[in-house]
Amino acid sequence: MNHRLPLSRRAFVGAAAPLFLPASVFGQKAPANRITVGVIGVGRQTVQVNLKQFLAMPDVQVVAVCDVDAWRLAKARQQVEEVYKGCKTFRDSNELLADKSIDAIFVGAPDHWHVPLSIAAIEAGKDVSCEKPLTRSIAEGRRLSDLAAKHRRVFRNDSEFRSLENFHRAVELVRNGRIGKLHTIRSGVPGTDTGCPPQPDMPVPDGLDYERWQGPAPRAAYTEQRVHPPKSYDRPGWMRHTYYCDGMVTNWGAHLNDIVQWGNNTERTGPVEVEARGTYPPADSFWNVMLSFEAEYRYANGVRLYYKTDTPYVRFEGDEGWIFAEYNKPLQASAAAILDSTIRPDEIHFPLKSDKQDFIDAVKTRGQTLEDAEVGHRTMTVNHLANIAVQVGGKLQWDPVRERFTNSERANDFVKKAILQAGRD
Repeated sequence: MNHRLPLSRRAFVGAAAPLFLPASVFGQKAPANRITVGVIGVGRQTVQVNLKQFLAMPDVQVVAVCDVDAWRLAKARQQVEEVYKGCKTFRDSNELLADKSIDAIFVGAPDHWHVPLSIAAIEAGKDVSCEKPLTRSIAEGRRLSDLAAKHRRVFRNDSEFRSLENFHRAVELVRNGRIGKLHTIRSGVPGTDTGCPPQPDMPVPDGLDYERWQGPAPRAAYTEQRVHPPKSYDRPGWMRHTYYCDGMVTNWGAHLNDIVQWGNNTERTGPVEVEARGTYPPADSFWNVMLSFEAEYRYANGVRLYYKTDTPYVRFEGDEGWIFAEYNKPLQASAAAILDSTIRPDEIHFPLKSDKQDFIDAVKTRGQTLEDAEVGHRTMTVNHLANIAVQVGGKLQWDPVRERFTNSERANDFVKKAILQAGRD
């Protein structure tokens, strides 16, 4: 289904234009057919990956960047202005969202900010591309998806795995029956760090608005491993603390289990049963996200999913063969004929383009992205179900229509909120 949204004047011009010219042709002034983008959160992933992609796109101009860290903000502006001049800077995301010259927002802030910033952007009338993992709880995912639909905003969950040729090809082959009837899916994600000793309180570094950085998270004294190293893009400590992140079960799970849902044709629903086990660092560890886990799911169509810490992969198994897609490795299958198969014109095809281009194309046409808010929410629900099942124990029955557990009120308590402490709420 391809819902069409009303064309704005800017989007209509962008969609109709036969050619996109670089800003240099126009003396560094953004031409009218460019989509203007504001970027909120310019940390490691944003500057090393996402911002570079936007800056290379001829139909986009990044016109504003925002961050609570003054050093990162200045570095991001410098990065943009090496391509074209006129990049605004903001410390307060609300001020950026109030700028009516900005068409679309990219959210690259830490995980605990993803939904609050996305909701604020939608309510400000902006289209949104948001970094994965999209949500910290199932309930906030439902709110986000419903709000995007209500306001008819274009939304893209920013995971690039649908744009990776081996995963894309695997899904097309599975959806077109090349391995027969699908019955089992296996997915893996990398493990996380083993832990971190208790950390001392530290003075907040100059240039960091720590209160604003904490935002919707519980208040806690500053220490470097809670946030990110000053004046550095080294891996941040917040990715291992449950106040801000759920660890690899949701982080890389946002990539791999999105492919699971896509290949299973369940991207707008979910499993009906889950059982999981997991291990955590010692109780006194400062980093407290889950270290390793194993989860088993059952879908209403009978498909079983086995999800665990391992290498990043998805394996689809059917009654006529299997396909194995692993990150950064060639696609494998039980027979060469499966991989050599041609998808006919009358069969299922999915566009193969970058996640950023998918988003920008939809902004211009008012169409639907390949991974919209509902799809992103349902992918994250698969991951959250594993996390919840580890906390509660036992086999949990899940109703993907009502989005609640039918055999555990304790589990339903976790639907509404993030899991803020290792092994307990």
